[in-house]
Amino acid sequence: MLISAEASFAQFSLSAEVRPRAEFRDGFKTVLAEGETPAFFIEQRSRLNANYQSDKLRLRLSLQDVRVWGNTSQVYKSDPSLFNVYEAYGEYQFTPRIAVRVGRQELNYDNARFLGNLDWAQQGRSHDAVRLMYADTSGFAVHAGAAFNQQVPFEPGKLEGTFYGGVDNYKTMQYLWLHKEAGGAKFSGLFFNDGRQRTSDSTVFFRQTYGVLGEQSLGAIKLGGEFYYQGGKDPAGRTVRAYLAALNATLSTKLTPVTLGVDYLSGSDANDTRNRAFTPLYGTNHAFYGFMDYFYVGNNHGQAGRTAGLADIYLKTNFKLGEKSSLLAHLHHFESPATVYAPVEGSGTLSSRLGEEIDLMYSLNVSPDFNLKVGYSQLYATESMEALKGRTGDTFNQWAWVMLTFKPVLFKQ
Repeated sequence: MLISAEASFAQFSLSAEVRPRAEFRDGFKTVLAEGETPAFFIEQRSRLNANYQSDKLRLRLSLQDVRVWGNTSQVYKSDPSLFNVYEAYGEYQFTPRIAVRVGRQELNYDNARFLGNLDWAQQGRSHDAVRLMYADTSGFAVHAGAAFNQQVPFEPGKLEGTFYGGVDNYKTMQYLWLHKEAGGAKFSGLFFNDGRQRTSDSTVFFRQTYGVLGEQSLGAIKLGGEFYYQGGKDPAGRTVRAYLAALNATLSTKLTPVTLGVDYLSGSDANDTRNRAFTPLYGTNHAFYGFMDYFYVGNNHGQAGRTAGLADIYLKTNFKLGEKSSLLAHLHHFESPATVYAPVEGSGTLSSRLGEEIDLMYSLNVSPDFNLKVGYSQLYATESMEALKGRTGDTFNQWAWVMLTFKPVLFKQ
């Protein structure tokens, strides 16, 4: 009915995504300890996306189901799979330059270092928020957003209090993002304030993140840099003094682009009373610190409950094998900025070297709506890595996977 009534200026599209991924995990995310056997499973994401757009109004609804093959019986009445609404927002264009977006939505900015949609994870990441957006034709853009979260399973009975607990999420947040493009340069600034509530006494602790990043093309070389600083209080009430610094240079050659760079994320050792560990809270960390996700992807790498930080020196390239295929190759060398102590008390300290990782990924666009990816990674873990992980196992760790992505447009009017 909407389409027929507003056919002169409205657009509607319905698309789908089916993305099964088979994984062989032999030391993925953490060292595989003695006696443990590798894991193998197939996980699938299925999405249905509806988009409607008129002269000033835009609506998006994205439904998704994430499940591991075999998690549901062949014959069942109740489905234990993770079915949810990934995105559901409305957007109104007040003027050609100013718009507001309200609802569940991705926050995906710049290179997704701090705010990203986490697309590698089958479930992705989206926020319940309101966002005010400004953009002009000169390449300048400003976004301001905010959110206030509550856990209310029974709305009619919610008559007092705003305590928010039991969910690994902020209670409230506000952010401001500025962006400018000029010639071959890009610059962005970010301010992010997130407040988390402590369960024991309901105190809300606020942590602030300030970031600047830039990119400049100089002929065949592209230079990039980032700096972030975190202050305020962490969810445990500790004072935060942390930072991230990153530099990289990409050289375009006739064969392939080559990127050399370093990421440095400050960390805390076991004796720090302050939190000196930078946390890339809502970023797509899988894209930066090695595909095997040993760092900042929901797992520990520290001692006495303190994150040790990371120094990552890397070399990256992506060979174009044909019109539809490519081979990505990454090499990482990992160091610990914080002191690593031997697990046995009184045994002194260990080397700052954590290990090396190589990541390979082959990608083939079989058709415009069908892609095949095959990946293999190896990580050599040192004794220091084992100490930070709190596990003793093999120094040789590996991970292999195959992923198919089907993304057809089912209907467009």
